[in-house]
Amino acid sequence: MAHAYTPGLKVVEEMVLVKERKLPLAGEVLVKKEEPVEAEQVVALTSLPGNVVTVNVANKLGLIPEDIPGSMVKKEGEEIKKGDVIAQSKGLFGLFTSKAEAPVDGTVESVSNITGQVILREPPQPVEINAYIRGWVKEIIPEEGVLVETIGSFIQGIFGVGGEVHGEIEMAVAKPDEVLTAEHIKPGHKGKILVGGARITQEAIKKAEENGVVGIIGGGMDDRDLRRILGYELGVAITGKENIPTTIVITEGFGNIAMASATFNLLKKRVGMLASMNGATQIRAGVIRPEIVVPLKKSSSRRDIERKKEETGNLVVGSRVRVIREPYFGRLGQVTELPPELTELESEARVRVLKVKFPDDKKEAVVPRANVELIET
Repeated sequence: MAHAYTPGLKVVEEMVLVKERKLPLAGEVLVKKEEPVEAEQVVALTSLPGNVVTVNVANKLGLIPEDIPGSMVKKEGEEIKKGDVIAQSKGLFGLFTSKAEAPVDGTVESVSNITGQVILREPPQPVEINAYIRGWVKEIIPEEGVLVETIGSFIQGIFGVGGEVHGEIEMAVAKPDEVLTAEHIKPGHKGKILVGGARITQEAIKKAEENGVVGIIGGGMDDRDLRRILGYELGVAITGKENIPTTIVITEGFGNIAMASATFNLLKKRVGMLASMNGATQIRAGVIRPEIVVPLKKSSSRRDIERKKEETGNLVVGSRVRVIREPYFGRLGQVTELPPELTELESEARVRVLKVKFPDDKKEAVVPRANVELIET
């Protein structure tokens, strides 16, 4: 049987997942190998150096730089509070003294007798990383973080915005082709990850934010609505750092596109279960997909899953694919034939193609293999 490699999205009911959780700089790991962890449990922490604040003490006191060390009330390394006097001139007979006060909390880092400036350092900022998924610690990365492993359902989207969130899955619509509107959002959805069907409307997102919904999953979205929600045009950089209260993941593409039935049905089976969700997306080199992870309380053993696991990334007859170029952009279908020979297109380019059958068409479409994305199930 013919085989070909193609990148794809995963929609998997049960698989072994490993997530790396690392600090931005050396710190302390708080858990042990094989220890069970919850999604929001802090597994490692560190501190980022505080901001530097410069105070021109020579200018404030009207002194030459060489006299500044002798006028310091606070010494290098000493803690200070905002408003504390850090330096003071002697004045004339103890009168008419000038003072320099600390504009921030922190410590005195250095005093210069060349520039007459004093450098203050604000308090260090704590940085914590959580486990992100419920599971267990597979491996410790000394002073950096951990690898967290779980067995669960895994769904990748095609685009997302917003960072990591956790919440119970709740169905907001009854069918995968139903548009998610403001009327679907209820006060009881606070803290939940809502599943829509087709397009997610701007009004639905705004109401979700007002009601404390942490995440929304839908088939598609209007790019103009996304621009209005963010307040700016997205560039080509990675998403996931947007300052929005509700993370959004779309599974099919931009526009009024129904969610794939396999994805919708899998999410429906996981209603009421705790999920982890991340909207981070990068579509260029080093592809990052937005994702939903649902750890399973009862599951097959790791060995059973590995034994049942089929080859991933192999495009074969019967594979489910999504077309990612016009004229069939966004459409889902099943591969019916993989001709081994090169085929000449209208552009006169000779490429390998495949034949795909769309559910709502009687005829098969011929599509370049580079224009499809495998949906791994």
